[in-house]
Amino acid sequence: MAFPYSSCKQKSTFLTFLPLLLLISSSVADLSFNFYAGSCPGAEFIVRNTVRSASTTDPSVLGKLLRLIFHDCFVQGCDASVLIRGNGTERSDPGNASLGGFTVIESAKNVLEIFCPGIVSCADILVLAARDAVEALGGPVVAIPTGRRDGTISVAANVRPNIIDTDFTVDKMINVFTSKGLSVQDLVVLSGAHTIGAAHCNTFNSRFKRDPRGNLELIDSSLDNSYAQTLLNKCSSSMDPTTTVVNNDPETSSTFDNQYYRNLLAHKGLFQTDSALMEDDRTRKIVEVLASDGESFFERWSESFVKMSVMGVRVGEDGEIRRSCSAVT
Repeated sequence: MAFPYSSCKQKSTFLTFLPLLLLISSSVADLSFNFYAGSCPGAEFIVRNTVRSASTTDPSVLGKLLRLIFHDCFVQGCDASVLIRGNGTERSDPGNASLGGFTVIESAKNVLEIFCPGIVSCADILVLAARDAVEALGGPVVAIPTGRRDGTISVAANVRPNIIDTDFTVDKMINVFTSKGLSVQDLVVLSGAHTIGAAHCNTFNSRFKRDPRGNLELIDSSLDNSYAQTLLNKCSSSMDPTTTVVNNDPETSSTFDNQYYRNLLAHKGLFQTDSALMEDDRTRKIVEVLASDGESFFERWSESFVKMSVMGVRVGEDGEIRRSCSAVT
């Protein structure tokens, strides 16, 4: 099933003003909207069209593209270092083993190299593809400043200290986000990415245990009982918890909306990190607001996504423009 692009004009009201305010910082002064207007005017269209085409044959790729940008930006900035192949690279770390969407980025890059060789960075393609994936699933239309350059260093050892594990406490998550210049609100808003996508059973199996007969049983009382039973039924029947997948959002998994927050209120957060947001006053209050106001979620998502997309960017003479996203030039 293909996901239609949203044409709701109301969403476009979030496009310009908030991101512009965020770009006042000198560290991202070399980024701009329509950066490729003169050098490769069709760049954003090519990326969007590639994402749309890929999603018609594999709808799950949209969630994968969104996850991919998190795993890139949180490790030494949004520099496409997660795309580099090779022993000892970020991509080779077990924490990134289940990442997907790489072929979509490479496909877009291949087309861009035909029309605009050596112009558009993989880092920009990655951010634009994640933006377009959200839009394709009915999420907000977000204007993204471009002009990022690609990093030349990708080290597996940098992955684990910088990404959120599924059993983190709120304090641990806040510490990671704060170290990136992101706020508690950004943490809750960007957690809303779990309104799409899917996860393997082994990523949340700490919420259950196996009895002597090998059957799973619930040990996490924060989960809704009926939802927990659904997860048990899904995962108990699998001999390989690394391959069986469960939708992050049990209600509207094919739509980018604020259902994730309503799920949290109903104690139906898939990961421990999801449920933890309801156990801390700092985060629970934000969850309650976003659960009741989908428009507010879209507006705040637009802010937080742009903030994340400019973390640690390489601009000017820093970095390079790769000819292939999977290898340093």
